Amino acid sequence: MKDPRSIVLKPLVTEKGSRMREANNMYLFRVATVANRLEIKRAVEAIFHVKVKSVRTMITHGKVKRMGMYSGKRPDWKKAVVTLEAGQTIDLFEQV
Repeated sequence: MKDPRSIVLKPLVTEKGSRMREANNMYLFRVATVANRLEIKRAVEAIFHVKVKSVRTMITHGKVKRMGMYSGKRPDWKKAVVTLEAGQTIDLFEQV
């Protein structure tokens, strides 16, 4: 099994994520682009010691940026929306 910290890269703290957390017990994470839902579920359960109900993933495409006449592209990255079982919370998000 891969290291859980190499699958779940960092939590995403956004206004939309805060509303999702309060209303539906959903948490947002930036994850490795090669990770699948089962790996993400196991990694979140191992890192935060919670019970995961479901995982939804999406790939966010990087923007094309210009600096004068030069053009470049930011990298694509993957976002996971993790829904926890009722009564479960992640303390990391409660402090924000």
